[in-house]
Formats: sequence, C-alpha cells, structure tokens
Amino acid sequence: MSQWNGNRTLEVVTLGLDGEIFAIDAGLVHEILDMAQVTRVPGASPFVGGLINVRGKVVPLADPRVRFGMECRPPTIDSRILVIEIELDGEPTIVGMLADKVYEVTEVAATSLEETPRIGMRWPPHLIRCVGKRGEDFIIVLEIGRLFSGSDVVTLGEAAARPVAAA
Repeated sequence: MSQWNGNRTLEVVTLGLDGEIFAIDAGLVHEILDMAQVTRVPGASPFVGGLINVRGKVVPLADPRVRFGMECRPPTIDSRILVIEIELDGEPTIVGMLADKVYEVTEVAATSLEETPRIGMRWPPHLIRCVGKRGEDFIIVLEIGRLFSGSDVVTLGEAAARPVAAA
C-alpha cells in the first residue's frame, strides 16, 4: 500500500488544507496564483466543479477537500491556486488545485519521511505518498496521480480542450 521508496530527499511545495499541512512534489507545480474567477460547470463533479482562465487557457479547478472528506469553504485572503501538470490518460494535463494557504518550497530529508501508516490515518491512504516530520509538524505528501484518478476526473481533458470565454 505504501507509495514511498524512502531513499531520497524530496523538494516539495507545502500547503494548508483545513489546518493540516500537505505537500506536493515541487516539480509538478508550474505556478501559484491568487484566487481567480471560477466558472462553475453545471453537473460537474464536486471535486472538479469549475474552470479558471490562466492566460487564455481553460484550466480545470480541483478542490482536494472533496477527496479528503473535508468541509468545502469559501476562499479567504490566503487561499491560492496551484497550477500543476499531471498525467491524465497518458497525456500531460494542466490543472488548478485549491489550497487554503501555500507556505513554501522546501526540501524534506529522506530520513524524516516514512511510509503511510496503515491505521490511524484520517485520509485515504492510497492518496498519500508518505508522511514527513519537520519540527513538531507532520507533512502529508500527496500522491498526486492518485488524487486525480477516478471517474469524477474523467472530464478534465474534455474541459481543458474547450475554448475559454473572456473573463
């Protein structure tokens, strides 16, 4: 069940969701944006329920809170959108991902990273790559490929292919 191979330091972007510290591989992040106007898509899944305009390109916007069973909340002054590249159906796809806050880009030493515990996790373990410890805080490193797999994201590629109206 573990996604962590334990032999290297990870460069990650740390972000906050519902008071917890999560991280994603920094190499996946193209940019970090302030909140933008979101166009809701009728009938879309709650996980990927809207689209944003990033320099004239349609970018699907995902809310990871949905995957983790967290309460969805309106954006705050600290909310950000991480524009990341994932592989979807074998094709590179640009996606926006909501975060309550983005903290920093940092390296997490391999010695502080451990396999995802099989019990006691609040989140689905298949969505977690590994767990790190920095100071007194735990950092939950996300398995982005699995976060964006499933029937509720099948339409990401379709949404990204649509032309965008001027925002």
